[in-house]
Amino acid sequence: MSQDKKNELRHSSKLDVLRKHPIFSDLEPAAFDQLCRYAKLSSFKRGTTICSKGDVGNSLYAVISGTVKISTSSAEGRSAILNLIGTGEVFGEIALLDGGERTTDAIANSDCELFVIDRREFIPFVRSQPALAMKFIELLCARLRWTSEHVEQIILQDLPGRVASALIRLTERHQPSAAGRTITVTQQEISEMVGMSRESINKQLRAWETRNWVRLEHGAIVVLDAGSLQALADAGSKGE
Repeated sequence: MSQDKKNELRHSSKLDVLRKHPIFSDLEPAAFDQLCRYAKLSSFKRGTTICSKGDVGNSLYAVISGTVKISTSSAEGRSAILNLIGTGEVFGEIALLDGGERTTDAIANSDCELFVIDRREFIPFVRSQPALAMKFIELLCARLRWTSEHVEQIILQDLPGRVASALIRLTERHQPSAAGRTITVTQQEISEMVGMSRESINKQLRAWETRNWVRLEHGAIVVLDAGSLQALADAGSKGE
């Protein structure tokens, strides 16, 4: 097989990731082919800033491989992680649709490949596809619900409830296996998600590890008993 053919097959497999996203899955073949002509493949090394808070929102991003950290920081240097965007997900839709500034930073949490779709091409495309516009409305509603739940958890839940809720949110993207669900996330990242110190996070996770609810690995957490964590998240009860 020629190198050009191999490259074509690899590009086709990456477009399949885009095709499987709920927003684009119902597009007619001709419309999806048109969308693909707008999608430019870009690679980002771990730690690279993809876009920053305050930037003009001129692109939509789709993650083909890797993980992107959506975060914000204070003038004093404190950071808060709002979301981790994984393979098959999109981000940047708010500023893309309204043409305003980016509301958060997006940083490559690992080496990433992204499809980047320019606003100048995408907005006319959306206008020509009413069903696609409805899909974006649904996506924005889902984001708003998720944000409301996240704020509620931070304000109302104790530490165990916050950590359990964060782990459950992250595991929803992973299919369970006999060994559990593996989440590629560090304890520092969990601490920035829930607004507590890394030391407190470590203590809580160690307590759950003794109960066989989780298993701690280097740079990852394996959820072994999602049911117990879900119960704790629902109750927001105190205790380790």
